[in-house]
Amino acid sequence: MDQILQQIGIATAVAAGLMCVVFALGRRMGNFGIVDIAWSWGFALLLAIYLALTEGNPTRDVLLAAPAMAWSLRLGWHLYRRVMRSHPDEDGRYRQLREEWGDRLGVKMFWFFQLQAVVLVALSLPFLLVARNSAPQIAAIEWVGAILAFAALLGEATADAQLSRFKADPRHGGKTCRAGLWGYSRHPNYFFEWLIWIGFFLIALGSPGGAVAVYCPAIMLYFLLKKTGIPATEEQALRTKGDDYRRYQKTTNAFVPWFPKELS
Repeated sequence: MDQILQQIGIATAVAAGLMCVVFALGRRMGNFGIVDIAWSWGFALLLAIYLALTEGNPTRDVLLAAPAMAWSLRLGWHLYRRVMRSHPDEDGRYRQLREEWGDRLGVKMFWFFQLQAVVLVALSLPFLLVARNSAPQIAAIEWVGAILAFAALLGEATADAQLSRFKADPRHGGKTCRAGLWGYSRHPNYFFEWLIWIGFFLIALGSPGGAVAVYCPAIMLYFLLKKTGIPATEEQALRTKGDDYRRYQKTTNAFVPWFPKELS
């Protein structure tokens, strides 16, 4: 127990330090949206630290690291391109926070960044549990988790690519993307993001104490459905797309992909 607490402590210090640096950079740039990039890439950083601090099974390490690293680096790169493409304009969510927090922006945003560090460490627990597992036998559930994570990663990348292509066409300004997966879910990227975390949880189930990691996909689902995911994204979409997005809300599932409804 002392060893795992020490490893979590190291990860927490690294994550907190990372977010201090990113906060200072975001303040200098006038764009706090870069926290999303740092948060995404932070998982690859913590996974590398866990693998360096532990002596697990090399096959299991690869089984985890392949989808986890691919997910973290791809998501971070996708967000980097999005943030840098719009820079110096800031994402609408952070512009809204600037308005709400006013003179307290600096202090509140600093602690907001530190909260991201805490969430980063908390959600990285499956990675630590798997990295510590030196058992020679790879359980079937671990293979299932890795396959699911890779399949969901492909789905998320496809949804992001479809949305990017839609937005790149100047004729689509002010319109809602209904192309491809977006015709079946208003947030297919979030749905596949959650499935990726289900995959990580299944991989962790093959390790001692892995069942405790069930809170990771549960927390991710909560944030996606109730906090920083769908609510914030849809508020921004309604501000920028208005009635077109309201019609989209009436015909298309918010999360789980399904066939669209017909408007009466």
